[in-house]
Amino acid sequence: MMKHYTRAKRTAAVSAAIAITMLGYVGCGQSDYGDYNYDTNTKYDYVTEDETFRDDSVISIAPEAPSADISGEEYNGIIENGFCSPLSKPLSTFSIDVDTASYSNLRRLLENGSSIPKEAIRLEEMINYFDYDYTTPDGGEGIAPTFELGDCPWNEDAKLLLVGLQTEEIVERPDSNLVFLIDVSGSMNAANKLPLVKQCFSILSEQLTANDRVSIVTYSGREEVVLSGARGELDLAEIRDAIDRLYAAGATAGSAGIQKAYELAEKYMIEGGNNRVILATDGDLNVGITSEDALVELIETKRESGVYLSVLGFGSGNYSDARLEALADNGNGNYSYIDSLEEGYKVFGEELTSTLFTAAKDVKVQMEFNPVTVESYRLIGYENRSLTADEFDDDRKDAGEMGAGQQVTALYELILTDTESIGFSEAYSDLKYQTILTGNMEDIATLHLRYKLPEAAESKEYVYPIKGADAAVHSTDNLAFAAAVAEFGMVMRGSQYCGDADFDTVLSRVQGISSISGDAEKQEFASLVFRARQSVNTWD
Repeated sequence: MMKHYTRAKRTAAVSAAIAITMLGYVGCGQSDYGDYNYDTNTKYDYVTEDETFRDDSVISIAPEAPSADISGEEYNGIIENGFCSPLSKPLSTFSIDVDTASYSNLRRLLENGSSIPKEAIRLEEMINYFDYDYTTPDGGEGIAPTFELGDCPWNEDAKLLLVGLQTEEIVERPDSNLVFLIDVSGSMNAANKLPLVKQCFSILSEQLTANDRVSIVTYSGREEVVLSGARGELDLAEIRDAIDRLYAAGATAGSAGIQKAYELAEKYMIEGGNNRVILATDGDLNVGITSEDALVELIETKRESGVYLSVLGFGSGNYSDARLEALADNGNGNYSYIDSLEEGYKVFGEELTSTLFTAAKDVKVQMEFNPVTVESYRLIGYENRSLTADEFDDDRKDAGEMGAGQQVTALYELILTDTESIGFSEAYSDLKYQTILTGNMEDIATLHLRYKLPEAAESKEYVYPIKGADAAVHSTDNLAFAAAVAEFGMVMRGSQYCGDADFDTVLSRVQGISSISGDAEKQEFASLVFRARQSVNTWD
């Protein structure tokens, strides 16, 4: 019988964990935030227990607190997006990003009292960690958009535009051919690494059906096939036993493990099914192909087989965020950081379908801004997902995938203009808003969305005009909360664009969002901001 880990069960565990965490702040003499009073801990007074859920291990932040020393961790640099004029650059084009690793990794760093590398903060991944109330698709479209426009909290002269994308939930999930690719090298010999990996894969294995196939490949000094083509629910005891017997020792021959994992995935390929390698590692590869560029090239050749890649990051100290993000981005997959068993339940319990089952492939966004209504715009985040305008129509250019029932959120900071007549550049005379001197005063932009349905070989474009008045009418808590997360990330990064924003302003904004009272993850965000306010030590 398959086990399902519901949001209600996980929410009870998270709420209890937050309540326990916040007890440490009682009487610390901080200011009162009304319903979010951190002095008296009244924010969590409404927490109730789920009597059916008694897994106390979920409540702990991590199996064992690791060292706060992160000097050996690797992150790629980020050059923050600036403002652009629609007259000189009317098109903003990027690949979507469903990764959430940056948020859970930041949570780990804050909870361990570590320094915070600015490069570890990817704003789009922080925003996309949370759920929003978006329109669902109908009429055969794979993705539905939601638009909201409101004031920009950190810039009184600007507006904030939210673009939300939502895929359809699947009624019946396809059969899966999964290869667990597990790093069992010596660097994984820590409580928050291999033991946590084993717990996470146990969560996933309990949800398999008799039609699913599971293989397990490990790598340390060499790769080893631990299990080959086991039959999901029918061989569950064998799968569990194989996972339980894993131990950490030796060097890290990751490239050999990757090659072997793809071989097994192709051997047991299920036509029309979900064929996926799930890599669990700290990213510390030191045998075989080890450079980020060479590993990306290897993954790029493997993705042509139709096998997707999910990447799970674990641990601290020698953690290679840069390498793991690159692998996921180029392997038609997603990237999560697992800092606790509770996060494992989120990724492989509650969000199983969106994590593993693809609903739309190579999803690209192209926004065309109207220079009559928008003086300048700035995309918040997505710096390493930028595409050229020409790559939007090019099906050879890889882009991100969205899972079933998954969401993507993008925020644009806009400086609006009330000028009705302006000059245009002949260089963009083929675009919608660049052909007449007196332009359309209703639209602020048009969303061009391009993607492939799971079985399609070619992409299709969908076009959605964004009328400022309509988007403003629909401004909701979606925009308010996404803005608070973005503001928090910019404060943490020391962004030149966050104005006078600080942790206090973020907390006061979160206080005003009544809808977070029923969402444990958003409650946890408030406690994380408070923790950062108390102790953050940002690297220069």
